[in-house]
Amino acid sequence: MSAEAMLSVYGFMMVATFMTLIMTKRVIPLVALIIIPIAFGLIAGFAGGLGPMMLDGISKIAPTGVMLMFAILYFGVMIDAGLFDPMVGALLKIVHGDPVKIAMGTVVLAIFVSLDGDGSTTYMITVAALLPLYKRMGLNPLMLAGLIILSSGLMNTTPWGGPTARAASALQLDASAIFVALLPGVVAGIGGLLAIAYFYGMTERRRLAKLGLSGLEGFGLEMPAVKAGEEGIDRLAVDRRGDLTVSPEPDARRPQLLWFNAALTVLLIVLLILAVLPLPVLFMCAFCVAVVVNYRKIDDQKARVATHAPNALAVASLIFAAGIFTGILNGTGMVAAMSRSLLDIIPPPLGPYMAPITAVISLPMTFFISNDAFYFGMLPILAESAAHYGISREAMAAASLIGQPLHLLSPLVPSTYLLVNMAGVDFADHQKYTFKWALLICLVFALASLAVGAFPFVA
Repeated sequence: MSAEAMLSVYGFMMVATFMTLIMTKRVIPLVALIIIPIAFGLIAGFAGGLGPMMLDGISKIAPTGVMLMFAILYFGVMIDAGLFDPMVGALLKIVHGDPVKIAMGTVVLAIFVSLDGDGSTTYMITVAALLPLYKRMGLNPLMLAGLIILSSGLMNTTPWGGPTARAASALQLDASAIFVALLPGVVAGIGGLLAIAYFYGMTERRRLAKLGLSGLEGFGLEMPAVKAGEEGIDRLAVDRRGDLTVSPEPDARRPQLLWFNAALTVLLIVLLILAVLPLPVLFMCAFCVAVVVNYRKIDDQKARVATHAPNALAVASLIFAAGIFTGILNGTGMVAAMSRSLLDIIPPPLGPYMAPITAVISLPMTFFISNDAFYFGMLPILAESAAHYGISREAMAAASLIGQPLHLLSPLVPSTYLLVNMAGVDFADHQKYTFKWALLICLVFALASLAVGAFPFVA
């Protein structure tokens, strides 16, 4: 077996070992992300170069880690100050305690928030707004995490989203043209998401009925009283006026600054979309403004940081650990070898079917390797091969994006750790709960895109 083939085997074995260990809950993701790549790097004979590889991986992912850390602090301050209280109150009036409406509303909210193209922002805003409602209703938080990540994955195909921009750059195409071709598929995917949300909601409605919690119309005062420290609803409180709030500490609320905080958050999101400054810098600046304006006393500022530091540390540590994993995967050449080995197994008679093959390949490859590796490493090779059969680069770019709803479930996506941490669910449980639905959305996305000619089934 050639050296490149061995590297490919090591790469797939490393990813498979990682997935097995975390899904069977033998080790926590933080440990697995560090120990497993080091072990396989040593086995593959790269003992002397592992240090620089790991540092390179950490340095590349450091901006993401910093951004997430300060984003958690920023939105933590916004939650404490009561920014999302009116949103939760409005949701309560709309859903009337119906799990079906709550689930479908989750998809609608996540779709709209995902328009900014940043998964981390989507998770922080949607979870902050909806988690108190889910907890108060006793709904499964895995449903919340699953619906949000599927919505975000589908909307990841917007022209300003990372995958579409990468595909367009790799093939020198217009990102907007790729998205327009896929738009009917995206719409069909949203329809599929709403159907899944309806199914989820009906399941939860039946479960609550069995527990004697049916008839939840008029959510709020008709619900069982909130008990201090009651598990599952500790993030919901009732203020002195009897209104429901998401702030865990009533004294930290700043209702008089609601409009300022709302304007600051809108401004932040606009600046994020316009990319006026790097994301880490924007969140650092926004956090400083938010904490100083809302909490003038230094002791109050320290208290807000201390409250949210555990969440920030948990997410940041996972991000830097993921940097070690990707650093070794890329530095040893395993990613390139995995890509080429996959291409080598495609027989020539299947050449006219390169577009749907690319769509199928995008599912496992964007799950097991990074988007950068797939779109900049594999896609140009796939597109070049497809060109011999008359398949356009535009069609190949569109086909390559089909796997995005599944991609975000990968343990190599840093923002996913933020989602599960905020939702309070286990990473492995989240994968098991959502995986089949992600595959279904990818199938709906692919079939609709084929039907409208975004990419051909055969050349």
